[in-house]
Formats: sequence, structure tokens, C-alpha cells
Amino acid sequence: MATTRWNSTLYSSEKFVEACGAVVFNTEKPAQVLLLYYSALDEWLLPKGRRNCNESRKDAAIREVREESGCAIRLRPITMTTRAPSDLEAADVKDIPRTYDSLTEAFMLDVRDLGKGNGVKLVWWFIAELDSIAGDGEAQFEPKFFRGDEAVKILTFQKDRDVLVKALELVGRAADKTTREP
Repeated sequence: MATTRWNSTLYSSEKFVEACGAVVFNTEKPAQVLLLYYSALDEWLLPKGRRNCNESRKDAAIREVREESGCAIRLRPITMTTRAPSDLEAADVKDIPRTYDSLTEAFMLDVRDLGKGNGVKLVWWFIAELDSIAGDGEAQFEPKFFRGDEAVKILTFQKDRDVLVKALELVGRAADKTTREP
């Protein structure tokens, strides 16, 4: 029997959970980003939560932001590099990073080891724009917008800071491209 060429770990469905979140930019004040304050633990977080059965990752991100913050959002098309092929490319296209415009795909994946043989949590991250404050979010979270550089400093966890820094880089690149075009 042959062995695989790659280091690999298999997880059956009871050993993994998927979550989806978004870095939400205020469209009226583009340099501002949504954070959630979780007072019970004195933590500042990016909005995210578990994906439901039969729900797309994109829909889960949109729903979770709405539930936690009360903010209605839409995914923001961005230019990004990905190894996923375009839907216009041949099925056997080479597996290499390519840059595409106007993607609303996840820009980052966090794989969290749940420890003690409990499996992993996969957190898919998207970039979004605020549509409106649609109502109240979950009572344990207080939503607040901050300047991007300020939000990086405020976030409690380094992984959230890393996600935000990458989102700011991608959105900043798009803004730079727009200001350079005639």
C-alpha cells in the first residue's frame, strides 16, 4: 500500500467545526473597522461564528456579523492572490497562486487545534462592507468602529490582529489602485 506524499490529518465530521467571520469596513468612513467588545471576558474581537449545516461560508459570515453586531453587510469584492482556479480556466490548470480581481472569496483561513483529541476549528475570513445598522446584535457584544491602525492595537488576540492586518493590506491595495487610475 502506498503512502501519501504530503503530511496529512483526516478529521471525521464530529472532529471539526467550521466558523466564518468578516472584517467589516464602514463604507462612509472607509478607514474604520468593526470590532466587538465582549465584556464578560474584557475582550475585543472580530465578528465570527459557526457555520450551520447546508449554509454556504459566505452566507454564514454575513449571518454571524448580523447576529453578533446588528450590522447588515455585503461581501466586498477585492483583488487577491489565491490558488483556487478561475471558473473560466480548464479543469487541469496548474496549481499555482494567481491574482484575480473582484473576488468575494475567503482571504484567510485559521486552523485552530481544539486540543485533547477534540479536533480542529476552521475559521474562514471574508472582507465586507457595512450596509446598515439593522438592529440589535447579541446582548453580550458591543459593536464599535475604529480606525484600522487603532483596531489592530485594540484586538485582544494576535490571530485576530493578523487577520485584520491582511484585510487592511488588501483593501489598501485596492484604494491605491483606484487613486492611481485616471
